[in-house]
Amino acid sequence: MHLFLTSSPCTRGAPEGVDLPCILEEANGFVELLAQRWPEKARCLIVCADPEAFVGNDEMMDTFFRAFRYHGLRLTDMAVCDGRNEGDAEALVHGSNVILLSGGHVPTENAFFSRIRLRELLEGFDGILVGISAGTMNCAETVYAQPELEGESVDPDYRRFIPGLGLTDINVLPHYQMVRDSVLDGQRLFEDITYADSYGNRFFALPDGSFFLAEEGETWLFGEGYQISDGEIEQICADGEELRIE
Repeated sequence: MHLFLTSSPCTRGAPEGVDLPCILEEANGFVELLAQRWPEKARCLIVCADPEAFVGNDEMMDTFFRAFRYHGLRLTDMAVCDGRNEGDAEALVHGSNVILLSGGHVPTENAFFSRIRLRELLEGFDGILVGISAGTMNCAETVYAQPELEGESVDPDYRRFIPGLGLTDINVLPHYQMVRDSVLDGQRLFEDITYADSYGNRFFALPDGSFFLAEEGETWLFGEGYQISDGEIEQICADGEELRIE
């Protein structure tokens, strides 16, 4: 498997004169690395985060289809797995060689993945898998579901550590450039909540444009990234650089 763990694989908007919602992020070699591994007959599946958000899921499929085509990444087929066809999840996964795991609300997506037995369905998958935000977070063996919605950080029943897909030991906190100064339930999201949860754990905060690539037993970080562990944060990689993760 070629596992890309992204904060976001897309730019915010498209270049002037390009009639697309967005294109793929070329920073730190993402498109180049993806293209090098792209199959000749790519059959792409998007596994959604919200199985009932049919309109948004279809829009996302169209957006990625057009973005892939813009970059010369050809597709022979593209589908989305959500509540309309979850009974066909096994056939959809096994018939695909490029899989995108959507962004969204981590626990909601995690529950859907569990419902369709995605962890079991991905056993032996040897294609490209791209995690997007929450999809990246849910790739971990044990997912750190960083509180996101109002009330989650103070809810005694909210589970911050939940079983994931088991594709990596990396715990990613995406969109760091957007959320680093966020306040949730009267507390600073990182300094008061996440740092406290990092004791005995290791989290990686990534801004959009940075990503991990895991394949052949090695994991590399491309671009700006921060490690959070035992209540402290440090920058471990800069934009335009790469770092092997031990």
